[in-house]
Amino acid sequence: MAIPNLVKALVLCYLLQRSLPFVDSAIGINWGTRSSHKLPPPVVVDLLKENRVGKVKLFEAEPDILHALMGSGIEVMVGIPNELLGVLGSSPAACDQWVSRNVSRFMDKGGADIRYIAVGNEPFLTTYQGQYQSLVLPAMLNLQQSLVKASLASYIKLVVPCNADAYQSASVPSQGTFRPELTQIITQLVSFLNTNGSPFVVNIYPFLSLYESSDFPQDYAFFEGSSHPVVDGQNVYYNAFDGNFDTLVAALNKIGYGQMPIAIGEVGWPSDGTPSANLSAARAFVQGLINHVLSNKGTPLRPGVPPADIYLFSLLDEDQKSILPGSFERHWGIFSFDGQAKYPLNLGLGNAALKNAKGVPYLPPRWCIANPSLDPSTVANHMKVACNVADCTTLFYGGSCNAIGEKGNISYAFNSYYQLQKQDARSCNFDGLGMVTFLDPSIGDCRFLVGISDSGSPVGCTNFCGLWIVALWILSYVRILNVL
Repeated sequence: MAIPNLVKALVLCYLLQRSLPFVDSAIGINWGTRSSHKLPPPVVVDLLKENRVGKVKLFEAEPDILHALMGSGIEVMVGIPNELLGVLGSSPAACDQWVSRNVSRFMDKGGADIRYIAVGNEPFLTTYQGQYQSLVLPAMLNLQQSLVKASLASYIKLVVPCNADAYQSASVPSQGTFRPELTQIITQLVSFLNTNGSPFVVNIYPFLSLYESSDFPQDYAFFEGSSHPVVDGQNVYYNAFDGNFDTLVAALNKIGYGQMPIAIGEVGWPSDGTPSANLSAARAFVQGLINHVLSNKGTPLRPGVPPADIYLFSLLDEDQKSILPGSFERHWGIFSFDGQAKYPLNLGLGNAALKNAKGVPYLPPRWCIANPSLDPSTVANHMKVACNVADCTTLFYGGSCNAIGEKGNISYAFNSYYQLQKQDARSCNFDGLGMVTFLDPSIGDCRFLVGISDSGSPVGCTNFCGLWIVALWILSYVRILNVL
């Protein structure tokens, strides 16, 4: 064996050995980064390790995140955005460069344990109107050759996360088929996956079924049994997850791959932004899902065979996600943006409850609120400006801050903008309608956030600074009293 190949083989053996503590873990999580209050990647990696999460899925190959994951023992799925599929499918050289820049350089001894590359993200989604359909397989074929050249093809597998709208059924799961326009390309894709030992990855969202249809039985979305089960011959379905999963199993069987391993790329429940998205429902769904999967019961069409892997969606809230699908889009995290657990949850990975992030580099504890003397009728334009930039979705109907009153709503919007601007004093002016306070204005379940410093370390304060903060706290308190 040539020396370079021997070195690569030793590196792969080391990576395999290093991953053993997590070999029994079937529960992973998606780590998205569309946030204006980003935790430093090392803090997030420590959060994952503290909670014994052994698998993480990234939507892009972000160098700072991959650096932080080096040596962690956490298995990684790295994503490729749909926008890159065209160039990767048309240029083997571009694929070689992508693999070198985003995979190989992070996989030396003590490096990141990259196991999968996700080629696109739901590229067959109906709303894309076929834009990416013809680009997926050429990109995969080129990427596979690039992995072969890098001697990584036996270790890193290519997958394509698909939305559940790739398949359909007129009535019951056993009638599942792929969409007619996708049958040929999906057959080719599954053949490729089967040849290379990769699972079929699908994203399943019972929440969206409930959100989009007033006729959808609410109890069927969860795992406590349903008064509206789906009867499919001798099989009875008591939850939407199993029904959706087996619709895919039936569709795969119809193209000759009924035994294809299936992994769940995304599944979860949002906790805010609309009535059906709340802490209680999110906890009930996620905990029910975990218990269901780890019970190894499987589904009616695959009894005793749970998904190969399952990646919860998601790790953290992301306040910069588009809310076109709904105001809940920014609230999928099992942790808030700053790595604090939203609700009790047992991931089944050795810890009975979630552990919070440590060493979060918060900005100083101060907030921007509406001046108590303001006339609410003068603030509409300022509210619009603030909420066009910052996240105000918790103020929407069904949100956790929806019932805090008119001035409370104004204060929440002002503070969200103020924290987004890293507490720049000018961002709390609003033509004299805003004021900085050192009294936490949070009300009940409505949390007024404090942002995260870009410096990556907690913002400290000298003794003199501490005295100055106390003085300002007293001043703001007196100012409020004077206008009451």
